[in-house]
Formats: sequence, C-alpha cells, structure tokens
Amino acid sequence: MSVTVPVYDTLESIYDISSVAKQGVRYNRLIDQFTETYGRKPEFIVRSPGRVNLIGEHIDYCGFGVLPMAIERDVVIVGATTDADSKTRLTNADPKYPPREFDYEGKEKVVTIDASELEWSNYFKCGYKGMLERANLDKPKGLSLLVDGNVPAGGGLSSSAAFVCASALAVIVANKLPSTKQELTEIAIVAERNVGVNSGGMDQSASVFSEKDYALRVEFVPRLSAQRVKLPQTKPALAFVIANTLVKADKFVTAPRHYNLRVVETKMAGLFLSKALGLPKTVDTLKEVLDLYFASSSLTEEQKLTQLLERAEELFPEEVASGGNGYTLDEVSAMVGWSKDELHEKYMSRFPVQTDFFRVRQRTHHVLTEARRVYQFSDACEDQSSDNTVKVLGELMNESQDSCKNMFDCSCPEIEQICEIARRHGAYGARLTGAGWGGSTVMLTDVTNVDKLINAIKDEYYRPTFPTMSEEELDDAILSTKPCSGSAVFDGFKQ
Repeated sequence: MSVTVPVYDTLESIYDISSVAKQGVRYNRLIDQFTETYGRKPEFIVRSPGRVNLIGEHIDYCGFGVLPMAIERDVVIVGATTDADSKTRLTNADPKYPPREFDYEGKEKVVTIDASELEWSNYFKCGYKGMLERANLDKPKGLSLLVDGNVPAGGGLSSSAAFVCASALAVIVANKLPSTKQELTEIAIVAERNVGVNSGGMDQSASVFSEKDYALRVEFVPRLSAQRVKLPQTKPALAFVIANTLVKADKFVTAPRHYNLRVVETKMAGLFLSKALGLPKTVDTLKEVLDLYFASSSLTEEQKLTQLLERAEELFPEEVASGGNGYTLDEVSAMVGWSKDELHEKYMSRFPVQTDFFRVRQRTHHVLTEARRVYQFSDACEDQSSDNTVKVLGELMNESQDSCKNMFDCSCPEIEQICEIARRHGAYGARLTGAGWGGSTVMLTDVTNVDKLINAIKDEYYRPTFPTMSEEELDDAILSTKPCSGSAVFDGFKQ
C-alpha cells in the first residue's frame, strides 16, 4: 500500500490502445489551450479517472468491501507553478464554467470553501485544502491550471471524486510533496466532505488505485486496502457497457433525502444491532457489528453475513407508525437507547437529512446481501475455468439491482428501463452504478454483442426520450469500456 502514484511517458500506459489516438488529440489541445490562456508552457499534467462499480453499492460507508474498476473517462489537469505568489488560477476547458482565482489563507485555514454554493471550483479547493493541511507548508507554490473533465457530472461515475483526486495530485506534483497512493486516497476521501458529501471511500480508492486491465477489490476494514481482481478470460471476451440515464443525480442537491439519509439509516442499524445482540461495545457500522458478533467464529464471510441477516430480521421490531415502511425518530430513539437530540447531534447536524421515516430494516437487508454478493462475484472471477462464470456474474448484478430498487430505494424508472432493455438484448446482467437516483447503469455482455446492445438502448431509450440528441451526444451517453489506469502523472508531453 506504500506504492507511489505512477509517472507515465506514454498514453498507452494509461488508456486502451483503441483510445490512444483520440487522447493524443485531446492532450495536445489542452497543452495549446493552456499556453494560450497563461502565456507559458505547462510544467506538469496529472489525471484521475471516474469509475464504474461492478458490484457493492452503498456498502462502503458501512465498512464492507466493493468491486469497482476505473474507466477511461477522467479529469485531466494541466499546470505550471510560480514562486511570485501563492495564488491559484483556475480555468476550465469548458467555457460554461467561469475562470476562478483564490489565494492561500495560511496553514490553519488553507482556503475557504462555501459548501452551501454549487460552485465548480469547490471540488478543486477540496483537494487543495486536504493536501496542504497534510503538508503544512508556509508558502505553497502559486498555480496556473487548466482543468478538463469528461466524466459526466451526476452520471454515477464519480466525477467529483475524480476531480478531487486529480486536484490533490496536482498540488502534490506542483509542490514536490512525497505521497503514496494510500495517502492520496485517504486525503481525497476526507477532503470531499468539505462540500457536504459524506463519502465512504470507494470512489476515491477506485480512482487512485486502479490498474489497467484489472478490476479492483477495495476493503476498508481494518485499514484501506486494494487488491487486483482479474476478470474472467472468456471467448468471446467480456465487455462492459455504461449507459447514462441523463437523469442528474447531483449529491450536493439531493444528499439530504438520498445519500446522507442512507448513511444515517445504516448507522442506526449498527447502533440497534450492537445493542440487540449484546455486543461488548456500541458500534455504528454493520461491518463492526459483523466482526464483533463473529469474533471467534470459523465461518466464512458469506456464512457470517447470511447468519447476521437472519438474526437481524428476527430482532427488528414491528414498524408500527409507518405501517411497515420504516421507523419514526421516536421509535429509533427507543430502539437504540439514545435520545433524539443525541441522534441528531451525532448523525444529522453536519450532513443535513430530510425524511418522514427511517427505513432501517430495509437498508440492513440490502447492505448484508450486497456485501455477500461482492464475495460471490470475486469468487466467481477467480474461477477462470467455469463456462458458467459469466452467467453467475450477470445474475449477481441483476440481484444487486433488485435490491437497490426494492430495499435501498436508490433506483429510478429510467434506470429500470435501461436495465430491462439491456437484458432483452443480450446483457448477462445490468444494474445501476454509483449512488443511484439517476446517473448511470453498467451492463455485462461480450464483445460480439456490444454494438447490438448500444444500438438497442439508443433506439429504445435515448431517441424516444431525448429526440433532439445528436449522434455525438448519443455516443457520449453510452459507451463500452475496459478497466483503465488509476491516478497518474503524465510527462510524455515534455519529450
């Protein structure tokens, strides 16, 4: 885990060979735009990718492992430094985002971030603040930066994490700071919370740790760790297709009733089960509950998850006030033995929450079964010899989607429609990826079916729903992808 962020001198080391020519044009355009904007040549280029989560949705902040892979869509930052001041000058390659400038505010504050404002430069400030808080510099370098991102915002592919990771990496390179992949990841996880998003860590881990041609098994307990997972080598070869519903799922706007609420509901589940099971101490993540309850057990992780789910279903009380659709705050207070004020202060004061009932039982069911599916998916990938492996992976993805819809309430009609079309047109499995409530879907198919699958979704979803979309916009909304490199420094432009 002490591996440093790689420095590459060729784009082939970062992107699939089929994309290198296109990326070369993009990088040259950015270098020219930087030179035109700032009147000088760039000194460094960094990038960090978005990710698609193959399985393991909404369980990272509960302590359970996930299985994402990096995609080729990324955030690239072209930069140069100065010793004349400590100002940061930000330009976005997309002109709809206005240029910004801010100054270093000292070791204690670093920079002010107004989380109440939806402002593109806040995501850069997150990475900047997180890195400089760690570095404790008297005077960091002044920066001139050009940012280019092609990860769709609100698309469920972690555009915000890609931006924060790339930003922190730009600060590292500019100030010649020592840093490992693990440090960059840990900084980025905490840093994104400065814009009011209670992130669990999967997005940043996938963006930083991923390697070309591999998926990534990310664990968070007892410490952040990442392990490469070789996807099955089948004939015809596996392929993944990502389709953006074009329903925006902006965490900043929807977090109080969606993402932040789900975090709180799973914390309530941990509190309740640690009390109901008589654990030796009170904990608030379901992974901690699992580990304490089975501390001396020789069962496999899958068996532990199955048994804990059975016990949880026995222990949860009847949902009286809601008629079976969640608990009131009064009911939760009685269940966990905390006052309402204590619950609010601990879990709902920093990250706002809006709800009528807390659906703790349903969220527990999803988290424990989804954590089990991650183990099953990883085990299936290790079995390279079985002809049935692809079908097993697809079935697990479909089960995950059903749980996201029915137990975690994070799907939406557009996600369901795309998944249904995909399964009818040769996808082994289809599910949402990312937080949900819009955003993107991921489908498992094989290389011979990619074009058919993409065209079917264009014809049955995009064209009827968005009749004015151009062919270029359609190609941007749905794409096939392969596992890509994680965060990297590119210095091939200096040659």
